[in-house]
Amino acid sequence: MDKAAQRSALVLIVDDVPDNLQLLHDALDAAGHTVLVATHGEAALQRARLSLPDVILLDAVMPGMDGFEVARRLKADFVTRPIPIVFMTGLTESEHVVAAFAAGGADYVTKPLRPPEVLARIAAHTASARQMQQARSALDAFGQATLALDPHSGRLLWQTALARQLLQRYFAVVGEQAPDALLRWAFNAQQARQAGQELPGQWPGEAGQRLLASFHLAPGEPEWLVVLREDGVQSSVAALVAAFRLTQREAEVLHWLSLGKTNRDIADILGMSPRTVNKHLEHVFAKLGVETRTSAAALALGRGHA
Repeated sequence: MDKAAQRSALVLIVDDVPDNLQLLHDALDAAGHTVLVATHGEAALQRARLSLPDVILLDAVMPGMDGFEVARRLKADFVTRPIPIVFMTGLTESEHVVAAFAAGGADYVTKPLRPPEVLARIAAHTASARQMQQARSALDAFGQATLALDPHSGRLLWQTALARQLLQRYFAVVGEQAPDALLRWAFNAQQARQAGQELPGQWPGEAGQRLLASFHLAPGEPEWLVVLREDGVQSSVAALVAAFRLTQREAEVLHWLSLGKTNRDIADILGMSPRTVNKHLEHVFAKLGVETRTSAAALALGRGHA
């Protein structure tokens, strides 16, 4: 078994039948999992959002808000959408199974419940969900602005923190619906890809900044992947500060150096003396571990402007 599957999971059980709750709670607890319980739909939504469990075991039939509606609401919330849902149901007719998957379920187990089967399903879905989360966390850690779009509904299925910031800055996006301009471009980019061409996206921003986008298809998945990148002096300087731990002024000097500007050119652009530019460059060379302008420019172009 995969190591990720062996780790204890935080499991939310949503059921209004005491016997079912006790049976599952005991089995999960004995397997080393942490268990949360909700006995109705509203409590399930609240606990899921607050605790973000690794997996949710959800009864399909409950009074009031049934499991199908709970699942739809969980999947409509950007915070809880990635959590895998395993339905628990005695409804084995195909229409109910289809309804469970249509509501966002990842799997189902039938009643009467068999604890070994439930534990195996939890292990499989927990491992898969954690691998996906690790991949997204890695994108965040490396400053990647990546998002996934549903081409049919136009919803943002997931996005990294930087992608969220750029969408807010350029399109004032605060919800889960992708902006019309981005959707139109993505549709045209997908058509171009089918024709063997590329159609980069580009939108103007403030102070000479611009947002660039490239289109990708997720292997074996219907979703569209979009990689965003901000281009311009401000974003380049910010990238240099982050990549090399430079001061703002040092990064500005290095940025213009990487574009082939002389010390006098840089002095005129930044409103300082050539002597001050040279002092900043001495600090930049020391921090980058280089001795020449060419080496510093190569590092800046290779990392800070990537």
